Amino acid sequence: MRPLTSLVLPALACLTGMSIAVSSMAQGDGEAASRIEQVIVSASREPEIGLNLALPWSRIDDEALLLTGAVHINQVMQRAPGAWISRGNGQESLIALRSPVLTGSGGCGAFYTAWDGISLRAPGFCNVNQLFDVNSEQAGAIEVVRGPGTAVYGANAVHGVINTLTADPRNGPQNAYAIEAGPDDYYRVRGEFRAEHGEHAVGVYFNGVTDGGYKDNAGFDQQKLTMRHDFQGDVWQVTNAVEATNLNQETSGFVAGFEAYKDPNLKKVNPNPEAYRDSFALRAYSRWRRDTDAGQLSITPYLRRTSMEFLQHFLPWQATEKNGQESLGLRVALSDSSETFSWSTGVDIDATRGWLREVQDDNFSPNQPAGVHYDYEVDALSAAIYAQANWQLSSRLGLAAGVRLEQNSYDYDNQTGDGSACAPEASACRFFRPADREDDFSNGSVNLGVTYALSGAHRVYLRGAQGFRPPQAAELYRLQAGQEIADLDSETITSVDIGVRGSFGTFSYDTSVYAMEKSDVIFQNADRQNVSGAKTSHEGIEFSFYWNGESGWYAGIDGNVARHRYDSAANLLGSRLDIEGNDIDTAPRQFGSARLGRDFALLNNRSLRTELEWVHMGSYYLEPDNQHEYEGHELLNLRLALALNKGFSTTLRVTNLLDEDYAERADFGFGSYRYFVGQPRGVFLEFAYRPE
Repeated sequence: MRPLTSLVLPALACLTGMSIAVSSMAQGDGEAASRIEQVIVSASREPEIGLNLALPWSRIDDEALLLTGAVHINQVMQRAPGAWISRGNGQESLIALRSPVLTGSGGCGAFYTAWDGISLRAPGFCNVNQLFDVNSEQAGAIEVVRGPGTAVYGANAVHGVINTLTADPRNGPQNAYAIEAGPDDYYRVRGEFRAEHGEHAVGVYFNGVTDGGYKDNAGFDQQKLTMRHDFQGDVWQVTNAVEATNLNQETSGFVAGFEAYKDPNLKKVNPNPEAYRDSFALRAYSRWRRDTDAGQLSITPYLRRTSMEFLQHFLPWQATEKNGQESLGLRVALSDSSETFSWSTGVDIDATRGWLREVQDDNFSPNQPAGVHYDYEVDALSAAIYAQANWQLSSRLGLAAGVRLEQNSYDYDNQTGDGSACAPEASACRFFRPADREDDFSNGSVNLGVTYALSGAHRVYLRGAQGFRPPQAAELYRLQAGQEIADLDSETITSVDIGVRGSFGTFSYDTSVYAMEKSDVIFQNADRQNVSGAKTSHEGIEFSFYWNGESGWYAGIDGNVARHRYDSAANLLGSRLDIEGNDIDTAPRQFGSARLGRDFALLNNRSLRTELEWVHMGSYYLEPDNQHEYEGHELLNLRLALALNKGFSTTLRVTNLLDEDYAERADFGFGSYRYFVGQPRGVFLEFAYRPE
């Protein structure tokens, strides 16, 4: 195992040199406000100036969301360094955030995806596609914390946090509408409605999409609705929010064969025209805040409900899965602040009933028979207590520290016969249902960060943090190959970050170097059994540079260079060799994006914004033995937004401007290269009414 210092010490020397240079060059710190001085809420659930935070963060604001007009969330998440949302078919996705793309039933448990700080799915019940549950298209902002979260986050905040914030109903036009059309019968409508009356403000945001799909029989229909009500009373400040999303999708699977994504005879072929995915999600919360003698009290009850049905087209026997969950949660927090000290402490409780049923219609083989494979319910309870504090020790030196203790309990109830799902005479049955049982996982995490002000607009920080995730329900109870009990431990991660951020007038920068070691990694071994005990390492550098020049010019770049490696000789399914030291599959060593744009002032109060975006995806290995590889790709996207009189505007978006052949994601399985085909050049035209 390589020690954390193998990367951190050289990086510290590098960043120390950069810090000295910054300190000597820092002049004019009082000029225009910088991107790194934005207010961030995701670190502590309270507004904080991002410049002073001892952790790596990114914020994608509503202006960037509006200009990008993302068809899929991966198109906007390219603006966050270290983040790659790999697009599957339609609205499906897989997350990489300071990590490889993590697949399998529990891989999504390494990421905390949230809506106003509340997890999209309950602890233990993640879904790899869960980002389509949130209305990111009409969000107020998307904030990203890279690496383990602070003490306000518990289970799943391992590789990072993606927090989508609802739009403030007091900001923006009273009414706004948009219609959009694109290739392959793509149409979208959007609406925003805001109203204020005294102490009350209400916002309603809706969008609906229909897409015929680039590939055969691979379209989707999706609707999203967000409603928020704010009340600013003399005693209580209240935020109520409800969000619902619905997706009905015809799904296309991989195309197989080496570089099949370049073959014009295969690119539009859907090898699984029978596949589909239907998903519904509903969430609501009511956040009450008031000042007390002990500090500001915050009480937030919430609920969530999800249901999903899909055909497992990616498996030869093609069973149908139905799953869902219903949750009630409560957050109670107390916080206070002064010029030199701020703190918050709280209790989080989340109670969930989740269920899963898998049924196969036809016999595929004796060990993959027709009938019920799995049918179970799990009652889960998550309870945590935390404290997070910040001290300003001097005019230059700041300290942040936090601790969290969390208990996750599962009560599993098998609704079908215990044991093998196959006939007694069948051998090596693929499906095994464990008997009823209870499981408990206790975890703790700490974080400690130090910031030092080099000058008024430049900070250097050092941070150490831990993260954890308990096993997901599917890893514990959806067993195979005769495994009667999955004796799993929680995955844990230890991270060290060194970063420097600041601004010179209209130029801002934010860089961080990190090293992370993950232990007790849960994986499926060569016998198809769920086990834990593997180790992985993750090391890299992330950077963001932004510039706003004269005459309306601006530019930005977000990227990362990293290595994600197996740190133990795990007997991993799909590997035949000793994989210790190998790159983890689907872990590009570098990727990122850059943008160059200009704002033009035209006659009669009209304006034009142009933006050219370059997207780079480096090469990566497709399996643990590192024997097969995807070469990577480069894409260009163009955006032209013309603002007309009286709030009318039109936006032209051209994706994959040079019509490159590429794969959204590559894979190697069942003895063959497999690809999700990237879409060719697409031209999208939007007409909008958005008065000031």
